[in-house]
Amino acid sequence: MDKILICGPRGVGKSTLIRRLTALYPGPVSGFVTKRETVADDEGLFPIYIHPAACPESRRQYGPENLIGRCDRRRSVRCTPVFDDWGPRLLEGPGLLLMDELGFLERDARRFQEAVLAALQGDQPVLAAVKNRNDPFLQAVRSVPGVRVLYITRENREGLFRLLAVSYTHLRAHE
Repeated sequence: MDKILICGPRGVGKSTLIRRLTALYPGPVSGFVTKRETVADDEGLFPIYIHPAACPESRRQYGPENLIGRCDRRRSVRCTPVFDDWGPRLLEGPGLLLMDELGFLERDARRFQEAVLAALQGDQPVLAAVKNRNDPFLQAVRSVPGVRVLYITRENREGLFRLLAVSYTHLRAHE
């Protein structure tokens, strides 16, 4: 199976597409998901947390140990040690390696960046959402040899799902 990077602007459906494809995957899923809170904190910033991909939403914890940053449309505060501690460990699991999402908060998290790039160069299948920004780390992620970078828009997202679902359905038929 491929290493697929779904790239596009905020709100276009990257994470929704990844959730739908992950539901079709016949084996274990590891990696991480991030969750941006919908309520801003006292400074007007929205907290963002990292969670194991295999952890059901109802069991996810929200605390300083997995707070990766806070942001709004103009400012961000990064929690680099959380990325460098949690991130590499979450990328060691079996099966499909989910990375939802790679963005700008991990700009200074060198250990996490190295783990992501190593995973993209490894043998494990990868499905990742990647912000469409010109950040050096995100450019490096998109330029790893062998990855398929697919750009999602509101207009093509359903067609993209149907295209990629064929690969996952094929895997399920050969379990």
